[in-house]
Amino acid sequence: MTPADWAALAAIFFFASCLQAGVGFGMGMLAAPFIALIDPGLLPASVISMSILLTSVVTLAERDSLDLRGAGWALLGRVPGSVAGALLVTVMAPAVLSWVVVATVVAGVVFSLRGWAPKVTRWSQILAGAASGIMGTTTSIGGAPMAILWQGSDSARLRGTLSAFLLVGSIISLGLLLAFGAVEPRTWVVVLWMTPVALLGFAVSRLITPHLDKARTKRIALGASLVGCGLLVVTQLVQLLG
Repeated sequence: MTPADWAALAAIFFFASCLQAGVGFGMGMLAAPFIALIDPGLLPASVISMSILLTSVVTLAERDSLDLRGAGWALLGRVPGSVAGALLVTVMAPAVLSWVVVATVVAGVVFSLRGWAPKVTRWSQILAGAASGIMGTTTSIGGAPMAILWQGSDSARLRGTLSAFLLVGSIISLGLLLAFGAVEPRTWVVVLWMTPVALLGFAVSRLITPHLDKARTKRIALGASLVGCGLLVVTQLVQLLG
């Protein structure tokens, strides 16, 4: 990669880390489409690896606000969803997976903006966890289903619970990708160099989170979901036209 590529990666991971640490998810939504334009071979493992770093730090910082029971039910769905996602990566065209993700997330956000709030139950958390596993492992954009389900939580609870869920889920996804041989060796070089950038993004986010109440967090979470989908669409169109 050129120096310009490295600079772009640093900017991408900085802003993506601010978003991830600020609302509990968003690393993949913001970073993955841009990284796909720079070096598609870095996806999804680079974003998942950086997500593991960020969610570890945020979970520790928000440990007093965790909903461990809710995260536990969601993880029951995340495990089989991650396995299914890893299998899909090996048999389905990336473009098809991307369009499925876009359609699913946009539908959920539109319904939420129209006043629909899914009831948080044991089964809804399991199903959302499964959807997150499939989407996170195939495209590294796995936070949207859980953010839509938990949109009514206060900001600290949403950050902490989402981070704990995504931490375990990301470890599962990365392990499966390694098992299926879907991680490029150069990914680890990028992860090493981008680690200080991600930690800087977390530090900056600490200046923002005190100003995030429940309403603002909901708007940011849903807005980030739509922005991520928009970027994913642009990425697919660029690759199609290119």
